[in-house]
Amino acid sequence: GIPAIPGWLGRVRATRPQSDLAAAERQANVRGAFRAAGRVAGRHVLVVDDVLTTGATLGACARALRGAGARRIGVLTVARVLRAAV
Repeated sequence: GIPAIPGWLGRVRATRPQSDLAAAERQANVRGAFRAAGRVAGRHVLVVDDVLTTGATLGACARALRGAGARRIGVLTVARVLRAAV
């Protein structure tokens, strides 16, 4: 099996709820909000999130993991918000 290891990625500052924000605001809201433990260095990491809307949170998490030396980062989401074409 694949181990779930809490604590390898964590929030280092409070952020506003993403659901209250526009796409551009979401990026700024989570910038620098996450930090990864050095234990991820050289490892393949899978990040699991419930809903993918703009990808801002997952992007911020991936940047933190990459900064800590993660070798490969995968993403698994349960749902994705689709925007209707206008």
